[in-house]
Amino acid sequence: MAAEAGLEATAALFKVLGSESRLILLRLLSNKPATVSELTGLSGMSQPLVSQHLKTLRQAGIITVSRIGREAEYQLADHHIAHVIDDAIAHVIEDSPEEKEQS
Repeated sequence: MAAEAGLEATAALFKVLGSESRLILLRLLSNKPATVSELTGLSGMSQPLVSQHLKTLRQAGIITVSRIGREAEYQLADHHIAHVIDDAIAHVIEDSPEEKEQS
């Protein structure tokens, strides 16, 4: 039963990670904590879109928020997520047709 619960939670995690925009934001946050305005500038996304994605990531427990004065600064709740994303990217690159042609 515990393994099944773990699978459900893992599926929910991958569902949240299924957005390229959220992956971009998580990659940015893996470098350092950032505010919505910083993430908007770095990602090129609109402020409402960034805020919407941050809300989803926060509800999933992937990121946390700290208040610094009037600003809200977002950071990864757990840096394991950065490794999961990096491993997935490496896997996709290794299995890409271009990579296989170069081998």
